[in-house]
Amino acid sequence: MHRLLPVAAPLTFGALVCACQPPAADRYDARAEVPDTARFASEPIASPDAEGAVWAPSKTPLRLIYGQPGQHPLAAIACEMDGEAPRLRITRFARADEGAQALMAIIGNGHRERFPVEATNNGRAFLWEGTAPLSSEKLDVLTGQRGVELTIPGAGTLALNASERPRDLIESCRAAIRSHSKDRDPQGQPANGG
Repeated sequence: MHRLLPVAAPLTFGALVCACQPPAADRYDARAEVPDTARFASEPIASPDAEGAVWAPSKTPLRLIYGQPGQHPLAAIACEMDGEAPRLRITRFARADEGAQALMAIIGNGHRERFPVEATNNGRAFLWEGTAPLSSEKLDVLTGQRGVELTIPGAGTLALNASERPRDLIESCRAAIRSHSKDRDPQGQPANGG
């Protein structure tokens, strides 16, 4: 009996500690606060059918829209030449939750690129938008001769059919930047201005 006492003491102490803890609740909401479902992301949307979709000029200069003729656009790209860092804005016309951010993957033409995008309010809804510097080689994913796939988590995968128009737009904007740079700093002019 002398040997059982040291073993029985830890078991008694353990039973006392367990007795201090409340029993498990039968209902989940009794154990924790009910989560605020308004803060969760919306349900993912299905990938759109892009059969027959084409790139077309927009009414806005230096902008292309992508979609099936006569339907709502699926995507757009636009050169933004103002400011010190000209950039290409990429818009995916799919609803986004306010404050949402993601990485948009564009794969094709021998490239796998990722661009940060965020929910941007266009006045009617929050849509996915992101920018990349026009000087970035990552934009070469859009300048090849093959189609590419654009994926945003929760917004599905959009097939961008092959077209020369994105390449032409990006190259035109890059050429305009180079021309503008030469106009501002002509070669041969002394550094001190005189």
